Amino acid sequence: MSDTRFHEMPDGRRIAHRFHSGNGPAIVFLPGYMSDMAGGKATAVLDWAREAGRACLLLDYSGCGESSGDFADGTLSRWRDEVLALIEARCPGPVLLIGSSMGGWLMLLAALALPADRRAGLIGIAPAPDFTDWGTPDEDKARLAAGETVLKDNPYGPEPTPTHPGFWADGEAHRLLGGGIALACPVRLLHGQRDPDVPWTVSLQLAEALGSPDVQVTLIKDGDHRLSREGDIALLLNTLERFPGLG
Repeated sequence: MSDTRFHEMPDGRRIAHRFHSGNGPAIVFLPGYMSDMAGGKATAVLDWAREAGRACLLLDYSGCGESSGDFADGTLSRWRDEVLALIEARCPGPVLLIGSSMGGWLMLLAALALPADRRAGLIGIAPAPDFTDWGTPDEDKARLAAGETVLKDNPYGPEPTPTHPGFWADGEAHRLLGGGIALACPVRLLHGQRDPDVPWTVSLQLAEALGSPDVQVTLIKDGDHRLSREGDIALLLNTLERFPGLG
């Protein structure tokens, strides 16, 4: 990625990102857990933004992709602050946040931290708010609470997927689905009904919790968790094209 830049956080962390200047609202893509800005959905969004003349920001969380840091130190709070710092540095106006899986949780946390007039909208792709709760068996919660890292088989790669106790504890402190979520901007949620990782009912719960009157949920009957097939990406880009204020 020849156009990768780095933003330095106050503690010296260097956050890799790609930014294309253009018309607003700026589109900000937030990848999932252990993912980065080189993924198919992120690059498709950036390519679409370039063709449409739209501002677009991609980034790698610290400990991921080309960013510095140790993944074991990553938490939702830490990564949210990185997202907000990049938005502040690169996107002075309203932003449309797109969050995939865990990125969907970060999307909500970042939106809640932004002023209302900066929230152009949200697009969640298999959003996974509160997965430290509903996605973690009780026996693993006990191990994490005791300070142990939990390793799980990774269907997407050869290395096991770790959950570190710091990430889990921080996630439990940022659960959102138990009450109302005070976001009034337009929201579009895309979710596969054959998603083995995040039940599609989570998107329905999220739609119910959101304060916005403009929330639409699209269920893809044969869709998996990643929603990275050609047709899935076409649906995402079509959702972008038709999003209020972007068409």
